[in-house]
Order: sequence, then C-alpha cells, then structure tokens
Amino acid sequence: MTNFTLPYPKLSPRQFAWDTAVLFVAVFWLGGSLILDLVVMPMLYMSGMMTAPGFASAGYSLFELFNHLEMLLSGLILTGVLSMRQAHADGAVEISGSRSRWALFLAASLVAISLTYTYVLTPYMGAIGIALDMPGIIHIVPNTMNWMHGAYWCIESMKVMALAGLLALCYSDIAAQFTERN
Repeated sequence: MTNFTLPYPKLSPRQFAWDTAVLFVAVFWLGGSLILDLVVMPMLYMSGMMTAPGFASAGYSLFELFNHLEMLLSGLILTGVLSMRQAHADGAVEISGSRSRWALFLAASLVAISLTYTYVLTPYMGAIGIALDMPGIIHIVPNTMNWMHGAYWCIESMKVMALAGLLALCYSDIAAQFTERN
C-alpha cells in the first residue's frame, strides 16, 4: 500500500487555521472591494446611475449589504489576529512584538473602517440621496455628496493599504513556515 504524503511540514491545526483564515478572508475582502470599486461603481456611473430616479435606494441597498459583509469580515480578521497572538509559533506575527502590534493595529483599523462605512458614511449619503429622489426636484448633486464621495475614496484607500499590509504579514509567516522546513 502506498502512503501519499505532502512535502509540507505538519503545522498545528490551530496555527494553520488562523494564519490561513486571516489570509483568505483578507484576499476575499480585498478582491471584493476592488471589484466593487473598479468594476461595478464605474459601470453604474457610466450608465447614468446618479441621474436615474431611485438611485439612492439602490445604492443604499448595495452598500448596506456590502458594509455588513465588511463588518463580518473585519470581525473575523480581528478574531484571527487575536487568536494568532495566543497560539505562539516560532517567528510568526504573534511572536515579533512590532509585527504583532502592526497586525493588531491593522485588524482594529479594518473594524473601525467597516463601522465608519456602516454607521456614518452610508446612512449619511443615503439621506442626501433620498432628498435627491423626491419628485419635482432638479437632480443636481450637492457639494456635500461630492465631499462624502471624497471621504469614501480616502477611507477606501486606507482600507486597501491595511488589507495589503495584513496580507504581507500573514503571507510571509505562512511562506516562512514552508520554506524553513524544506
């Protein structure tokens, strides 16, 4: 009988699960954000979404759903980073003091960003948009909405940088575990 084994080192299930979970959740979140920001939103703008009646409720529904998903993902990432700090593996994020603090800072920042989107930006932009949906009102985008879009893109760029930093920390740990034992 042939025994098939992988040449990868045996990791503790606890450590492997949290490193990998944080990595995959961050990749999923980053990919979803980039698709929304670089594909979906430009297509909606080009199709005349801002001038169509009912755009505010459609936009609010889309972003409300995505914001709640972001809150779930940020909670999973923060849970994973805190769990990695408890499961000590040699040379990983949780052992190095500065890397551990950076990972915790980035995870907490992602939670703060998702809460800001969900409870500040989206409701405020939705309220401004609902006023634009009223019949008989000329559809001119107010300066406040333009300012809110700028705030959204600023926070979105911080989110992408935080996710990229967290990906770099987690990927380097997983890659180091496989290269040092081969």
